[in-house]
Amino acid sequence: MRRFTDRRDAGRQLARRVREHLEATRPDLIGGHPPDGPVVLALPRGGVPVAAEIARDLGAPLDVLVARKIGAPGQPELAIGALAGEDRPLFDARALEFLGLTEEGLTADVARERTELHRREDLYRGRRPPPELTGRTVVLVDDGLATGMTARAALRALRRHGPATVLLAVPVASPSTAAALAVEADDVLCLSRPPDFRAVGEWYDDFTQVSDEDVIDALHRTAAGR
Repeated sequence: MRRFTDRRDAGRQLARRVREHLEATRPDLIGGHPPDGPVVLALPRGGVPVAAEIARDLGAPLDVLVARKIGAPGQPELAIGALAGEDRPLFDARALEFLGLTEEGLTADVARERTELHRREDLYRGRRPPPELTGRTVVLVDDGLATGMTARAALRALRRHGPATVLLAVPVASPSTAAALAVEADDVLCLSRPPDFRAVGEWYDDFTQVSDEDVIDALHRTAAGR
């Protein structure tokens, strides 16, 4: 199964897959930087270095779509839900039932994550308005898919902006998660779906945490064409 040196290496490999897909399905969007060309959106923080390579290859604008995982009380790494934008939170009903939780009982957790979501949006975007997505081809990028909760929430929020086509692009994913998200995106472009998938980081030699400063720097560098 394919491995990746780091997120930039994964982004360069994934960029070739995205370009091949667009050349086969929308060749009019490749080259010449048409005003209605593709827009690349990253799920921060980990998706940003991957997405930056794709945006650079396509000559496309890069921005972020901030989504937040809702973790189980006392087990923050266990995803039981997610939220994006101002949409209602998306919950894993089976996980709630198994843990004896209710959506109403998680109101404070949702409020805390929405506050953090807005903090990150303001930090990453500043005064810059979000990109216009209506009628555009949007490539949503993350560094991998485990449960897929944040990606699902992001895809549903993204649809409300009226894009013509939504591509979900990731270097590696759980096979079951990639299959499940195929109903949310127009296409799921994934380089590796290992049958023994356990965690995204296992498929990277370097999976160092991405900082807020890294995200801001990548956005600025891509906007400057570097």
